[in-house]
Amino acid sequence: MSRDYYDVLGVKRDAGEAEIKRAFRQKAKQYHPDANPNNPTAEARFKEVNEAYEVLSDEEKRAAYNRFGENWQHYQGFNGGVPHGAGGEARFTDMSDILENLFNSADGRRQAGGFGAYPNAGPGPRGGRHIERDVHISLREAYEGTQRIVSKDGRDITVQIPRGAATGTKVRLAGEGQAGVNGGAAGHLYLVVHVADDRQFERQGDDIYVDIPVDALTAMLGGEAEAPTLTRPVKLKIRPGTQPGQKLRLSGKGMPVLRRDNTYGDLYARVVITVPTGLDATQRELAEALRDSLS
Repeated sequence: MSRDYYDVLGVKRDAGEAEIKRAFRQKAKQYHPDANPNNPTAEARFKEVNEAYEVLSDEEKRAAYNRFGENWQHYQGFNGGVPHGAGGEARFTDMSDILENLFNSADGRRQAGGFGAYPNAGPGPRGGRHIERDVHISLREAYEGTQRIVSKDGRDITVQIPRGAATGTKVRLAGEGQAGVNGGAAGHLYLVVHVADDRQFERQGDDIYVDIPVDALTAMLGGEAEAPTLTRPVKLKIRPGTQPGQKLRLSGKGMPVLRRDNTYGDLYARVVITVPTGLDATQRELAEALRDSLS
C-alpha cells in the first residue's frame, strides 16, 4: 500500500459510514476510466479508491487497519483479497451497486468500461470503451459546417461537423466505439474537432477579429472603409478622429453559435492606420501645411 486509505478518500480518521460512502462516490466518479480515456494514471487511482473503500467501509477491516496499518491483513487472516463469508460479499455488493448507479446510462445499459470491466465484477455484460479520433478543419469550414469520412471496420462513415464547431468540440457516433462483451452495449466513437488558425481572421469564442486598413486622412476626417467577413465584404462608417487599434463592431457577423439556429457572434474590425508614401511636391506641400496648422 503506497498511500493512507483515509488520504485516498479524502476523509478524516473519525469519518462516519455515510461520509466514507459519499467520498467514495465522488472519487470513483472522478477517476473512473470512462471519464478519463487513455489515462492509466486515472485508472490506477480508481483501483486505489476501490481498495480504500473496501477496507474503510467494513467495520472489522477498518478496525484492523486503524490498529495495524498496512499490515492489517496479516492480523485478520486474509489472503490479500476480499475475505470469504457473508460480510465480505455484502460489502462487495454494496460497492458494486454504488458504481452501477454512478455509471449506468439513461436507458439502463452499462456505460463503456463500467464496473463490469473489472475482473471481480462477475461475468455479466460489459459495455465497450469509447474511442476518440482527431479531425482537423479550417475556420471557414467551421463557419459553414463540413463533412469528414471516417473509416471503421472496413466501412466509410460520413460525419457532419456542425456549424460553429470549435477546437475541442466532440461529435458522437453512437455505437461505433469498442464492441461490448457478453451482450453489453458498444461504446461510442467521438470525433474531436481541431480548428486551424486562419491567416486573416482571429477567433475568440463566437466572435471574430480582423484588421482593416484605414488611411490617415479618412481616420482624421471620417469616411468609409471596407471590412471582410466570412461571407462577403461590408462597408463601415469611419467617424472623424478614429484612432489606431480602435475596434468597430459588426453585430451578428461572427461565428455561428454551436447548435443554436440563426444565432451568431460579432465581428470586430480593428483599425490599422495607413500612411501614404511617394508624395509628389504638391502633395508634400499640402501635407506640411496641414501639419503646421495642426501644431
